[in-house]
Amino acid sequence: MASTPLARTSVAPLTSVRQQSLVLGALALLLFIAGNYQQAAIGFDSRFVVFAQEMLRNGPGFFPTTYGEPYADYSATSTFFIYLLSLPFGRVISLTAWLPTAIASAVMVSLVYRLVAPYSRLWALISIALLTLSMTFITETRAISLDQMLATVAFSIFYLGYAADHFEAPRRMGWILALLVLGFAIRGPIGLVVPTGMLCSYYVLNGQWRRMFIFGLQALALLAICIGVLLLLANLSGGPTFMHEVVRMQFTSRMDGSEGSSSVLYYFTSSTGNYALAYPLAILALATALLTRKEHQGPALRLVQFCAAAGLIVMIGLSIPQAKKARYMLPMLPMAAIIAAYPFQVLEGRLFAWLRGLTQGIWLLLPGLLIAGLLVARHRFPEQLISIGAVLSILVILQVAALALLFKPQWRTGGLAACAVLAVWSSYILVVEPVERTLYDTRNFTQAAYELIKRDPAPVVLHNMGKDAKAIKFMVNVQEDLRPVFTELPAGLDALQGPAWLVMDKTDYQALQGTRFATLPILLSDRFDKNDYVLLRLPPAPIKAP
Repeated sequence: MASTPLARTSVAPLTSVRQQSLVLGALALLLFIAGNYQQAAIGFDSRFVVFAQEMLRNGPGFFPTTYGEPYADYSATSTFFIYLLSLPFGRVISLTAWLPTAIASAVMVSLVYRLVAPYSRLWALISIALLTLSMTFITETRAISLDQMLATVAFSIFYLGYAADHFEAPRRMGWILALLVLGFAIRGPIGLVVPTGMLCSYYVLNGQWRRMFIFGLQALALLAICIGVLLLLANLSGGPTFMHEVVRMQFTSRMDGSEGSSSVLYYFTSSTGNYALAYPLAILALATALLTRKEHQGPALRLVQFCAAAGLIVMIGLSIPQAKKARYMLPMLPMAAIIAAYPFQVLEGRLFAWLRGLTQGIWLLLPGLLIAGLLVARHRFPEQLISIGAVLSILVILQVAALALLFKPQWRTGGLAACAVLAVWSSYILVVEPVERTLYDTRNFTQAAYELIKRDPAPVVLHNMGKDAKAIKFMVNVQEDLRPVFTELPAGLDALQGPAWLVMDKTDYQALQGTRFATLPILLSDRFDKNDYVLLRLPPAPIKAP
């Protein structure tokens, strides 16, 4: 459809768009939680599940806790969401742990449609397809992801600012400020700064300098207030020492590179893979739009420019801190998806036609490429990929459907996009996730070990497991409060007096040859987080004769 200023659009179409966006959001939520109920927690999720487990056992606080002590890197907001959802079950399960992130992703899908559909429903649907095809989006949606929640908060703020000017929507500054507070509560200072930068970029590009300065000052004041409240709550939760730890973990360590550092251009280069297809296609579409902007003036092109400015401000702003992770770029993704789908809005022009053909060609080939990839992977990893017949059948059906759609012009674009999305998500849910949870499983070893420990209670020693690393992956499978003893070096073990239970990597056990621990029998040996771990029991020290 042709691009027209939305201030002239009748109310009925916009009402229809809102209803359709709710349906799409609901369908997206069903996809995002498919097959998720009682999966074992692995990797980064383990930390947040432990937070929620301790909150269920000990009650809510201002900060999450591990081993009964407040944890400085996050506020308790996201943990509280999981806590509320887990109350009816009496325990944390994967569904209640992932649901806040899945809801945030579904809200993003709904808002992307609301933003773009008034110009073109096809453009909106393709934007959603490219959004949900990004592997970073998939992995973060199927996990506990504060960055995905922040991305939705940031996009919601951008949408509210844009809708007030273009959709005759009320100017909801109160909601925008409330969302900024929510962003801070979820992700700390970055959760307020990123959405502020995105909306300010829109105001600047739209020539609303006065509104930008007013909003910028409001956000700055809000940031100061939020930081003050955060430090006050930190002081109440753990005293001055904990407050300084909050400052270090949430502020200075991210800026000074003590959490690891990367190149200034890291996000601009790595996003080509981390956020494919949306990011690389967005670069091509944006370059084409800039080259042909005189031929395609209108509100649709302006939206592309606003999205480009907002996405760029995220990439530049987050390139300043030394600590960089791919998931930090999630607020940029919906902007990239909208830009990448823009060729489906502009029907004229050879370059846009080429981009449409390229995108549809990739969608057409995706099921077949996934089939080939799975067959190669099964040949190389036969033990991990025994049962992939179901997903291969699904992919074959989707590939046949995609080929048939080539002869249905009216259904081709949307149908190919749907086939690609279903192919990628079914492969991830039915193959990638089960393999990951088998390779990185910690539940089997921990539960077997803890059954032995409960039969003969004694202090539990976690040797060289890292209080915030492997130890968390052990604790996530212990359904009660446990205060383990931590040792890092063999010298720490030498000071131990029995009775005690020892948990360690098998290589660490083998390194204890020649010590008293080498004679202890291995009571349990199994895979734990892709390594072999053992359980030992240190007997009581013999009583010396008088």
